[in-house]
Amino acid sequence: MSRNNSNISQSFIIEGASCASCVGKIEKALNGVSGVEQVEMNFAQRTVSVDGNVKSQTLIKAVEDIGYGAKPMNSESEQDALDEKAEADTAHYKVLMRNMYMALGLGVPLMLYGLFIGDMSVNTPEQRIVWSIIGLVTLAVMIGSGKHFYTGAWQSFKNHSANMDTLIALGTGTAWAYSMLVLIAPDMLPEVARHVYFEASAMIIGLINLGLAFEVKARGRTSEAIKRLIGLQAKTARVVKDGQEQDIDVELVQLGNHVRVRPGEKIPVDGKVIDGKSSIDESMLTGEPMPVSKDIDDKVVAGSINKTGSLLFEATHVGKDTTLSHIINMVKRAQNSKPSIGRLADVISGYFVPIVMILAVIAGLAWLNFGPQPSIAYAIAAVTTVLIIACPCALGLATPMSVMVGIGKAAEAGILIRNGEALQTASKITTMILDKTGTITQGQPEVTDVVMFNQQNQQQIMPLIASLENGSEHPLAEAIVAYAKEQSYQIEQVSDFDAITGKGVTAMLNGERLLFGNQALMTQFDIDVAPAVDKAQTLASDAKTPMYFAKGNTFCALVAVADPIKSDSIDAIKRLQDKGIHLVMLTGDNEATAKAVAKRVGIDDYIAQVMPQDKVNEVIKRQENGEVVGMTGDGINDAPALAQADVGFAIGTGTDVAIESADVTLMRGSLHGLADALAVSQATITNIKQNLVGAFVYNIAGIPIAAGVLFPFFGILLNPIVAGAAMAMSSLTVVSNANRLRFFKPQDH
Repeated sequence: MSRNNSNISQSFIIEGASCASCVGKIEKALNGVSGVEQVEMNFAQRTVSVDGNVKSQTLIKAVEDIGYGAKPMNSESEQDALDEKAEADTAHYKVLMRNMYMALGLGVPLMLYGLFIGDMSVNTPEQRIVWSIIGLVTLAVMIGSGKHFYTGAWQSFKNHSANMDTLIALGTGTAWAYSMLVLIAPDMLPEVARHVYFEASAMIIGLINLGLAFEVKARGRTSEAIKRLIGLQAKTARVVKDGQEQDIDVELVQLGNHVRVRPGEKIPVDGKVIDGKSSIDESMLTGEPMPVSKDIDDKVVAGSINKTGSLLFEATHVGKDTTLSHIINMVKRAQNSKPSIGRLADVISGYFVPIVMILAVIAGLAWLNFGPQPSIAYAIAAVTTVLIIACPCALGLATPMSVMVGIGKAAEAGILIRNGEALQTASKITTMILDKTGTITQGQPEVTDVVMFNQQNQQQIMPLIASLENGSEHPLAEAIVAYAKEQSYQIEQVSDFDAITGKGVTAMLNGERLLFGNQALMTQFDIDVAPAVDKAQTLASDAKTPMYFAKGNTFCALVAVADPIKSDSIDAIKRLQDKGIHLVMLTGDNEATAKAVAKRVGIDDYIAQVMPQDKVNEVIKRQENGEVVGMTGDGINDAPALAQADVGFAIGTGTDVAIESADVTLMRGSLHGLADALAVSQATITNIKQNLVGAFVYNIAGIPIAAGVLFPFFGILLNPIVAGAAMAMSSLTVVSNANRLRFFKPQDH
């Protein structure tokens, strides 16, 4: 990519985009540039890609003209670009925190002085000099720490709209301008109104910057899922040409190339096996821990891991056409299309600002025409007081404070919530989709049943089975070996070990042949297992995998291995159902196992043998039906669906990719954490609504008084000091109410 020359595709990091409505403004501005063909902004990553024959500086200027910042992503590689984005987020957070410290460093001492130490009125020449110096310092702080607010307000004004920036600019600007009027021409104002409000300007800017910093911090890890997925890709591939093996960059692999993979290596591209046998760990696709046997003509996919034998395959999909690349793109698209939660404060501001402006003008005109002399002084005081008491300090804190406390409270319960939008949306979920393996179940196979036949003894037979399976890397084998070690069985070294694809394993021990596998293996060696068939079917219908063991020609035992259901899954699922949430289980496992597990945990709606795209499609289908969909999973295969869902919940014991794709991470690995997360979400939403009411109580009550409606009857004109105090009390109310969340406890379980 070139920064200064025209290019087909360019990417930029966007600064200052704080809400979803910013996306439309930025895309509209860029689409309006001559030569631009297509614009797509990813709000989650705060990046925008532009296709067209346009200089980067022209595009940057278009973004800056509407009040935002743009920085070209100079990196050639996607990984480097993401790192660059993370650095930009960190830098933006530091700027906001610096602005906060600068503003509150001035505002807090001034407010404390006014409340507890001295008078902020201007009555003497000495006071005028001191406060004039403070006024200039305040102006410098307003410009240095609040420039982005004033820029945003100006852009909203040009677009004939109003937002939070408009309120902030009006409140802080009016407070400062009025204070300077007091200093420059105190005789124009009644003595009761000769009061400065520099602390109000500084406090508003400082507190709002703090709220924005909280948001940037919470959103700072949205690109980690993409980073993790990119990390799954192999860097090189071993291509075979003319009988010679050569390691080349994976980007250079072409369709039809023959590629060799050895045990323990990643599959670099998608392909079809042309030589060799092996077992492949495809858990990244299926979510199932069992390796899949691969033989000639079987498909292999990029990112999966070759476990045992050496394979030679023909490349069928390379580059951006591989299955892994498609998963990466699905996560990107899902993040980009994630439904946004409109800021209620901004919606309110859109109505509140014009109303306040109208009321201020009406109040001013009323005092000019009907007020006592000097009428202009009373008019200026009334207008200014109305605008000060309508200042949005508490409004800007209402949501961020509750979100911050709510997220912190959830963290105490082992629930990590990525951002405030997820916290808000979780309270509206109507359908929750649950992955099976690792979410409802433990995700680790273990021995569940050992049934002996032909008068055999378990203490004698299980060591033989463990010795035989000790040479295998299959998860089922690992479960059996682990079971034997728990029972302190002695494991011996076998000879002539042979893995028969799709059937099981054989070996020799002490001159006897040992066989362990499915019924097909027993049939191949003419072993009579008729007495165990019914039992094996019963075990299979109970979501267990039955395996037969024979010594010589004698059938000895039936061993069942299963992925057990977590001890608290049934209770947790009932908690969710009691909340009125419809539950759906999705799994890459077979129909019989899926049915058995769903029945046991009390879920009626389930779908088996699904791939990652199927999970995404299921989420989309239910969203199109008007449902608010949550998705809970733990595997790489769940990542696209987690990102597509309105709220994605990842089991913390699962893969990093799933965790980073999700909006919420349940660190305990229990579905009770899911129910707790929804409870915290609902409590937080209630708290936010209370805060918004509290933020307006003082404003709504104070505005009529500030306008002077009580003056004709009682001679009461709201002192601007009271207006400033109301603003402070409004903020205190919001902060105190938000902190009540710290005492919230999810339902005991």
